Amino acid sequence: MLAPLVLAGCAEDRPTPQVLAERPERTIPAYDAEDPGPAGRAALALVPADATVVTVTDFDASRQALGVPELTSESLVSERTDYWERVRRESVLLAEGRLHEHDSLLLLDHGFTSDDVDWEARFLTPDGPGWVLALRPDLDMARVEDAVDAGVAGLAGADVDEELHLVSVGAATDGEDTWAARDGAADLTAEEPAESTYYRAGCVPLAEALGPDAGVEEQDAVLSRHDPRDLEPLDAFAVSFDDGVATARLGLDRPDLFDRSALAEDFPATGPMGFGEVFTTPVVDPSTGRIGWTVAAPAAAAGLVLTDVLPFAVCPEVTPMEEPTGL
Repeated sequence: MLAPLVLAGCAEDRPTPQVLAERPERTIPAYDAEDPGPAGRAALALVPADATVVTVTDFDASRQALGVPELTSESLVSERTDYWERVRRESVLLAEGRLHEHDSLLLLDHGFTSDDVDWEARFLTPDGPGWVLALRPDLDMARVEDAVDAGVAGLAGADVDEELHLVSVGAATDGEDTWAARDGAADLTAEEPAESTYYRAGCVPLAEALGPDAGVEEQDAVLSRHDPRDLEPLDAFAVSFDDGVATARLGLDRPDLFDRSALAEDFPATGPMGFGEVFTTPVVDPSTGRIGWTVAAPAAAAGLVLTDVLPFAVCPEVTPMEEPTGL
């Protein structure tokens, strides 16, 4: 949650960001199954440092938010079905889960389902995609080993860590650098659980942020009111979702945060719903590098994030688009 923050206003009304001379250094500890902390942070200790995009979906947090914190594969079918119907409408899910479409087979043959997954991380590295599933701590991991050996539900070839209750492909190995060790990574993570979190290394090119259907007209509309070249560089950022609120984190002490928020508000819609229709009532805190919004449409919010239609994170540069040539 964002509290307290300074409301974004006109340029002449904006307060000068207060930069603290010293802050205690925040770090992300090694993964600890006994006390993992918020999934959005814990997962970074398992993701290779060269991952360009990381998504973390915390099913435990979404179950808690929907009032069914004890839901597992042992719950009534009606309860499990109701959860999945509600979570699609009421939560921002960045992934529905690798196992979910195979739940029937997994339950019949192996005695567990996606309802036994605490959280799921997906990431993309130069070597390809990878993922991690964190299973509930009281689940018999022999069942999971059997499913991996059987090659069901896309689990073939996955590594199983019975002690940590993890199943993974491409996760960082001992001694390998992780996202948790990246400079400033801890400042991008929430202190409390979030239903979903999205991390990206670097910024988003303007053309990409405008969306796949945008052209010169849409880019010119942005440039008529804002110049991205005036923004500060952006090494990495995160967006987390919890209880109907989205929080972007861009790192500490961001003097350009009001400008980034204003640019996002003015962004043209190039799809069914524009960024400003989905992410409403922005609240800005430059010292902590956060922008918060109310999420008006959860499913649309997930779509915009996963396609990088994220105007607050644009790069401080402009690449001209080619004019349409016609026939």
